[in-house]
Amino acid sequence: MRTETEQQDAYREDILGAGYEVRTLSLRPDEEGDVVATLVRRTLPAGSRRAVLYVHGFVDYFFQTHLADAWLAAGFDFYALDLRKYGRSLREHQTPNYITSLDAYDEELDEASRIIREEEGHDVLVVMGHSTGGLVTSLWTHRRHGQGIVDGLVLNSPWFDLNASLFQRTLGTAAVHRLGTLRPRAVVGKLGSGYGRYLHRESGGEWEYDLAWKPHGGFPVVAGWLRAIRRGHAELNRGLAIDCPVFVACSDATSNPVKEPTRISSTDVVLDVAHIAGRAPKLGRLVTLVRIAGGIHDLALSPEPARAQFFEELGRWQQTYVPGADQG
Repeated sequence: MRTETEQQDAYREDILGAGYEVRTLSLRPDEEGDVVATLVRRTLPAGSRRAVLYVHGFVDYFFQTHLADAWLAAGFDFYALDLRKYGRSLREHQTPNYITSLDAYDEELDEASRIIREEEGHDVLVVMGHSTGGLVTSLWTHRRHGQGIVDGLVLNSPWFDLNASLFQRTLGTAAVHRLGTLRPRAVVGKLGSGYGRYLHRESGGEWEYDLAWKPHGGFPVVAGWLRAIRRGHAELNRGLAIDCPVFVACSDATSNPVKEPTRISSTDVVLDVAHIAGRAPKLGRLVTLVRIAGGIHDLALSPEPARAQFFEELGRWQQTYVPGADQG
């Protein structure tokens, strides 16, 4: 049973403070029990008929208020979705970030887009995904082909393949498929802490966020989750049919944070940007690819001037390809 503070249709003040509201979306229970997602909202004083919905990456949640500011300045109401078992949506009885099929996220994406369009009256919806969120939103937008739900898709360093050796991407993936079926919670890896330490203010970075929800070393990578990711990669590699304009942005270089620690501030140390650039044409008919010199994995968190370049390119694409709202 939902608590009074978690009613499906009730907004309340968010942890980000003034101007931000949050709404809990009750979802179908899974094998771990009750499941929720969380919709964060910040709207223009006079409102807008255009909106953007942001979806975070792995070991992540929405905290990037300057990203909301950029979309508000462009005339969009801003929404962000903390997916099930992430950030605001994580509950004590749950395995952090755990899922065994990316299709399951359709439930919260469908509900969030319904609220934005039908309940709150937006004519235009842009969906923006970062990293794993870029993979999830690409597949969901493909599955919603022809339904008129998404008017534009923005992908910030989307995760289109493992940043690993050919052996790990082939034979290693086959092993993960088997293990993910038999022992889905078996730990198969972990994240390094260098990127998180570079970002966070506590360790000398520029950004402030909750380390309980976005710890430097991440959460354990388990077989069932990685199997779901690799299935998503395979589906995307076969080619999608996204029927709205797509903006794909990534850094111009990849580096290894252990071997090249001095490059952590100017390259993507999480993904291989060649995979992103190579697979971008498989998304749909109209895809714009931008490479940001000196950009890091989350381009919106890049040091200047790369951050400004990312927002400039995004603004140029938005003005070119995203329709204006129907004012009736």
